[in-house]
Amino acid sequence: MSGRTEPTNSALAQPLRPPSLGRAALYLGLFVLGAVVGVAGALVQPAWFPGGLLLALAAEAGLCLGAGRAVGRRGGAVAPAAGWALAVVLLTTSRPEGDFLFAAGSGSYLFLLGGIAIAVMCATLAPVRQPDGDAVRLRK
Repeated sequence: MSGRTEPTNSALAQPLRPPSLGRAALYLGLFVLGAVVGVAGALVQPAWFPGGLLLALAAEAGLCLGAGRAVGRRGGAVAPAAGWALAVVLLTTSRPEGDFLFAAGSGSYLFLLGGIAIAVMCATLAPVRQPDGDAVRLRK
């Protein structure tokens, strides 16, 4: 055993706590906003094919990355990405009448796969919780 003692007040060593009521409401609002952006993107991308697709994907990227930076945690980027994914997956199903929203074309596939890739990138780039204080910093 070495003579080093580990700091006991590290934020990473503490048990996880549920978010506060305000933060939970914020995440729920971002989830709903992500679903709205997903529905709007699903309607816009086939209407103006190259421009609508780029606009829909840029809207999702802006929402996820902006929410992650505004909240300052990864959950801020994951909540709208999850809302977007749920809305888009629910819109891919066909109705009993034979109606569908996504045609079997390159634009629909680019929207689905590009949106998933953007959601993963934004959740990865979002800031994570870091401990602060002198006990957790490297010595100079």
